[in-house]
Amino acid sequence: MILNGNSRRSFILGSLIALFLFGLAQRTYAEPIDELYQKAKKEAGTLNCYCSLAQINAEKIYPVFEKRFPGIKMNHVDATSDKLAVRAIPEARGGRVFSDVFEFGLKNINHLYEQKLLLDKPIPESSDYPKDMKGSYWLANNLIFFVGAWNTNKVKKEEEPKTLDDFADPRWKNRLIAEPRDAEMVIGLMHKYNSLEKARAILTKIAANNVEFHKGHSDLAELLVAGQAAACFTCYSHHYPPRIKKGAPLGYMLTEGIASIIAIAIAKDAPHPNTAMLFARWAESKEGQEVYAKGGRAPAHPGVDPVTPVRPKKIYAVGDDDIRQFPKYEKIWKEVFKLR
Repeated sequence: MILNGNSRRSFILGSLIALFLFGLAQRTYAEPIDELYQKAKKEAGTLNCYCSLAQINAEKIYPVFEKRFPGIKMNHVDATSDKLAVRAIPEARGGRVFSDVFEFGLKNINHLYEQKLLLDKPIPESSDYPKDMKGSYWLANNLIFFVGAWNTNKVKKEEEPKTLDDFADPRWKNRLIAEPRDAEMVIGLMHKYNSLEKARAILTKIAANNVEFHKGHSDLAELLVAGQAAACFTCYSHHYPPRIKKGAPLGYMLTEGIASIIAIAIAKDAPHPNTAMLFARWAESKEGQEVYAKGGRAPAHPGVDPVTPVRPKKIYAVGDDDIRQFPKYEKIWKEVFKLR
């Protein structure tokens, strides 16, 4: 069949409309969460969560899930991201998968995916998230932000930094501290300018200010509180509201920041697959994200604000492609700041 110009345009338009309606139907047909709950109740009422969520947050968040879905109990296997990944891999290789769902840093989520341990299927709620907050096998749940912070007794109001680039100004010479492992700064600035060369140039200027490095973001915050440094350019934003509330002379940047992603993924051979999907969908829904916010986390959902002001207005997220190339960015970070 040969189509003339008008027929061809009509055919293309009709095809596009059909594809749009098909996508809409797919989203609309997502199984109601309460129907999924009925399936989950038949799976022994247990959810094995390999989750790095701190106990101070977990004790406020996970009981809400259990209350929302009576009969399901969470078995929270608590450890750091790397230790949980190290545990899950030999379990799977030995043919004994215990984990249903994973909730920890994206770097270790990627490691599990490379070992073919994750369900490669996006959940319906992922459509509510921006593209840099999701992948086919993971979805951002909560975020940790790298921002600038300072001691207000040592930094005048008029010289408070507004962007991360401001730390390249020579006025910060011998006044800056940072964490030596935060190569995410390279990635964030690269995303800001869409240029790795520009990111390196800015960091080179910051390095010229003789940055003093200390391990541990909590230690950085305490050094600022004590006035042992004027400012930090790789601080965690959530460390500052509670200290300021107690009267510490601190300020921190909320104009822009770099986001490290804590993601949720489902085990490919989860012993309780419906329960795993139920938790993932609840945790990523607006309802669940509001619970995470009340539990002290910074939710990744763009429509849910943290309870305390920790989310910068402009966010440069470290995504899965960035993590795969992390050794390259880490090398640049170490070269620029002459770190071993």
